[in-house]
Amino acid sequence: MAIEVVPLTETDIPGVIEVIQQAFADDPYFKWVFDGPKFNKQRNYDSLAARCHWGIRNAMFQVAKEQDAILGVSCWLAPQPTSTPESWYSWVQGWSLSFNQLVNNIRYLGRGGLRANRYWIWKARQTEAQSQIWDDPLGYYFCNMVAVSPAAQGKGVGRMLFEAVTRKADEEGRKCYLESSKNVPNVQIYERMGFHMSMEMECRDGEDACMLYCMVRNPKTTE
Repeated sequence: MAIEVVPLTETDIPGVIEVIQQAFADDPYFKWVFDGPKFNKQRNYDSLAARCHWGIRNAMFQVAKEQDAILGVSCWLAPQPTSTPESWYSWVQGWSLSFNQLVNNIRYLGRGGLRANRYWIWKARQTEAQSQIWDDPLGYYFCNMVAVSPAAQGKGVGRMLFEAVTRKADEEGRKCYLESSKNVPNVQIYERMGFHMSMEMECRDGEDACMLYCMVRNPKTTE
């Protein structure tokens, strides 16, 4: 049966989280921002579940399926034109997600191994990078996450998840943006999909640092 890309539903969430946890187990950013011996997989599951529920309502959260098997997942944030202020709905939804994560912190008596100081280092560097790179007043489709099950790699699942959004971006004349935590082979893969390197972003905590690669894709036009 053919692989299809469809919007995330609540029944997909357990399978989506399994894919995310498998795909990011060896991710450089994941290893930098989490304390391995203190990592709580169930706490991480509940955090991702809260994110998924938020994403169903507020993001372009999509899954790649083959029959009922979930092969991959992506989460994109829609462009926010600089001339359009954040809506009350968006603001409330953001605070609702933060509240749910606070509940998880209380329930598990902590962040499940997340190094909070490193998370905020990353957020600060991300804000700096985007302030320098994002110069289009129309805004950017922001790739928040793409994950493919290790068992499904090599089937073109990642490309299908990307193209579900980049086609829309091309139709609207919008740029796309992502941050990759792996240079090889990810940067080369994204380049083949039309992205180009805009900045190398270093997140440093003392002697320990994580590199992120900020990439932009310009919309393609058809004559």
